[in-house]
Amino acid sequence: MVGLRDRLTIPVLAFGGILMAVMQTVVVPLLPDLPRLTGASAGAVSWMVTATLLSGAVLTPVLGRAGDMYGKRRVLLMALAMMTVGSLMCALTSDIRVLIVARALQGAAAAVVPLSISILRDELPPERTGSAVALMSSTVGIGAALGLPLAALIVQYANWHVMFWATTALGAAGLALAWWAVRESPVREPGRFDTVGALGLAAGLVCLLLGVSQGGQWGWGSPRILGLFAACVVIMSLWWVQQRRAERPLVDLKSAARPRVALPHFAALLTGFAFYGNSLVTAQLVQAPKESGYGLGLSIVATGLCLLPGGVTMLLFSPVSARISAARGPRVTLALGTAVIAFGYGIRILDSRHLWLIILGATVCATGTTLAYSALPTLILRAVPAGQTASANGVNVLMRTIGQAVCSAAVAAVLVHHTSLLGGAAVPTLHGYLLAFVMAGTVALVACAAALAIPTDPGARETGRPRGRTEAPRDEAFEGA
Repeated sequence: MVGLRDRLTIPVLAFGGILMAVMQTVVVPLLPDLPRLTGASAGAVSWMVTATLLSGAVLTPVLGRAGDMYGKRRVLLMALAMMTVGSLMCALTSDIRVLIVARALQGAAAAVVPLSISILRDELPPERTGSAVALMSSTVGIGAALGLPLAALIVQYANWHVMFWATTALGAAGLALAWWAVRESPVREPGRFDTVGALGLAAGLVCLLLGVSQGGQWGWGSPRILGLFAACVVIMSLWWVQQRRAERPLVDLKSAARPRVALPHFAALLTGFAFYGNSLVTAQLVQAPKESGYGLGLSIVATGLCLLPGGVTMLLFSPVSARISAARGPRVTLALGTAVIAFGYGIRILDSRHLWLIILGATVCATGTTLAYSALPTLILRAVPAGQTASANGVNVLMRTIGQAVCSAAVAAVLVHHTSLLGGAAVPTLHGYLLAFVMAGTVALVACAAALAIPTDPGARETGRPRGRTEAPRDEAFEGA
């Protein structure tokens, strides 16, 4: 008989995934006012977003590997605890230096989703894994859609610290529930942790993402940005050599280089780009002043409500995506999802002046994201041994994060080069927004092509179910990949 704890494992893990996305988005409504509230410059305040991005990108594969080695539940609880402590620090201070450190701690929550997916693979029977993984993947969009309007409401009607007190309470609740409901996975891959590999990956990712995120502000041709990119190339080249020689590498590059793993990672990079363009451009478009001729002049609360239908759709379509993967395979689900994202951008290109069409296009993009994001971890689960699922899914989430960072920089570059003067201030033109939609839609189509190029599993039928709870993929499957 299944006990209460076992029945609540999936909802509790999903709640943790939603919290992760909420923590990443709650600071957005505060950004325009934070220089005044903290007495810091706008450049310093921007680090409250950059710090979370960098720490999340670095810690996701590192904590994923640690989970495979030392216990996924243990590392999951540690990530949730770091997230909650970071939120508490934000609630207690107005010092921008402490706030940046606190937001870096919150970035650890990015590892919650890959760790949870790995736990679900280890603990659930195969017939339940697909739907649970799909729900877990959709929490990223659900949390982002819920976090923005809720944070905006709190900021509008209460002191800004109240928002962080609320997220601290939610984080503490998520931590307590996970401690009670989630069992430790018996699947481990013992060995010595690759500290050198972790430090090398961290240094390379910091150089890459710092250059991408700050390129628009510092200048893409500036010595600092060029130096960061050059350092990234050197460090990652050395890291690649070190990982190939390490006995227990942080990332199994031999496995990652196989098409059945490499192509899902590449598709994750492109899908992250396409997904982020939807929320990023939509938020700016509907808030543009009406005097621009296309903007709706909506508040941040109303903007969040425009994105809310997409979050609800992601929740409703997660079981649908699992059924498609079970019937046709996750490769087909990924291809379908990225094609739907491109179709959503097609709607946005045809008409971005009427609110109902804007919401429709954004919701279609969110629907496609649900299909794509639910298929990606399933593809990874089927392609790597059971002892590497958390680290492999951590790398997949990392690729999404890099895609989002590149999208942010690309959209900013497009909009900066297509502006017009309005009341003495430069605002993006409608043509600039449409070009951003074309760019994101094109990337989604490339992701669709990458999905169709993923080889089928030679050791199993084309279904969305992993081979078993604790069973590693058969060696012949890897040979065929």
